Amino acid sequence: MPRMLDVSEDVRAEIGDEEANRLLSGDGTPGHYDCTSCRTPGDSDQERTSTVLFVGEETAVLAFAHATCIPSQVVAVAEDQLQGAVRSITGTESGGQGDQAVLGVTSGLVLIDGELRPALVVEPTGPIARPGSTGPADDFLPLLIEQGFTPVGDVNGLPGPLHGWSVLLAMGQLHAILQPGTGGGSPVAWWQAHQPLQVTEGWRAAANKSRTVLLFCAPVGSIGQQPREDLLRDALERAAAKGMLVAASMPLAGT
Repeated sequence: MPRMLDVSEDVRAEIGDEEANRLLSGDGTPGHYDCTSCRTPGDSDQERTSTVLFVGEETAVLAFAHATCIPSQVVAVAEDQLQGAVRSITGTESGGQGDQAVLGVTSGLVLIDGELRPALVVEPTGPIARPGSTGPADDFLPLLIEQGFTPVGDVNGLPGPLHGWSVLLAMGQLHAILQPGTGGGSPVAWWQAHQPLQVTEGWRAAANKSRTVLLFCAPVGSIGQQPREDLLRDALERAAAKGMLVAASMPLAGT
C-alpha cells in the first residue's frame, strides 16, 4: 500500500526518479519513524510524511519528518558535521552538559561595531547542576566557560569563535545548536528544538551573510522573555554588568 509520503522536486533531483518512485510506492520507507524535526514518533501509513535529504560534499543521508513540522527538502550540511547533525536531529545520539530540555532559546539581532549581528540567547528555566553533583548550586556558566565560552563584560565587543560548535538552520528555521562529540567524535546536539524555532527574515539574512551566529548564555532569571530586541539588548547589558553572561561565535550550518 502506498504510504503518505511527500518527495519534493529538489529531493527527487538529488536521489533520482527511480529511488523517489520506490519510496513513494512504500518500498524502503519506514512505516514508523522519529521525526527529524520534533523527534516524536511518526507513521507514514497514517499521516503525511516528508522526506528530508541531508547533503554534504560527498555523502547524503535521507531522513523523515512529519509534513506538519517541515516540508520535504534538501538541507546542505558541512561534510564533517553531516553524520553528527543527522544523529542529533533524529534523536539517536545526545550529548552536552545538563538537561537540554530546560534550555530556552531566543533569537535576535544585536548591534556590535555598527553592524547587526544574528544572535541566540540561551537561558535555562532552572538551575543547571554539574553532572554527578547533588547540591543546589547553579553551574551553568562555569560549565560553559570550561567548554570555551568567554565571560562578557561589554556586549559591544564581538565574542571569539568556539571551535567545533555550530548552529543548524534548515529552510530558515532553527533546529539545533551542535557541540563537539566526546573524544573528537562527530558533533552532537547541545540544544535540540522540540519544534523548529522560527527566526525573522532579518535574522536569517544576517546569518546567511556572515555565516556566523553569536551565542549568549546567562543563568536562569538573568534575561527573561523580552518582547523587543532593544529590551533584549538591555537585558544582556544588565547581565554582563553583573558578570552573569558568557558568549561565543560559531558558524552557521544549513540555510
